[in-house]
Amino acid sequence: MADSLQDQLRKAGLVSDKQAKKAARVKHAAEMERRAHGAKPDDPAVAAQRARTEKARKDRELNEARDRDAAANALAAQVRQLIALNAQPRDGGDVAFNFTDGRAVKKLLVTSRQRDALADGRLAIVKLDDRYDLVPVAVAQKIRARAAQAVIVCNDSVERPAPDADDPYAKYQVPDDLDW
Repeated sequence: MADSLQDQLRKAGLVSDKQAKKAARVKHAAEMERRAHGAKPDDPAVAAQRARTEKARKDRELNEARDRDAAANALAAQVRQLIALNAQPRDGGDVAFNFTDGRAVKKLLVTSRQRDALADGRLAIVKLDDRYDLVPVAVAQKIRARAAQAVIVCNDSVERPAPDADDPYAKYQVPDDLDW
């Protein structure tokens, strides 16, 4: 009456007896393996639990990535605000100040007072969105704590020694900013 698919294929000559016996052995071995290891993989409750666990893991990873992005955006906004509030105006800059940004040498036009402040470590150069700004060193330290790659030039503060009272040349100022 109702022959199995395997019997029908064998009668039609599409499968040999040897192939049918081999398929039966493989099927039997898989069934024994499933019984030895517990629940059937076809069990809907196990599959549903596995799907819930996987979905929870993916959701957790997505939430962590979203939190990291939000934290990075918040830090970038803080850096942007610090620069906007403390940037020194460079209007009338006629003195070139050369510095390195990575491997490239850049030139920034500043006033002579700003150049001296940069050299003495009172001002720093920061970069945000391909724009260079001058900020006080205290602000640059705050920016460095949030985004170290934004601070390009921040020289150490240089204290100049007081002239000796016995120095006969104390009243003569020696220029140290000669442009060659």
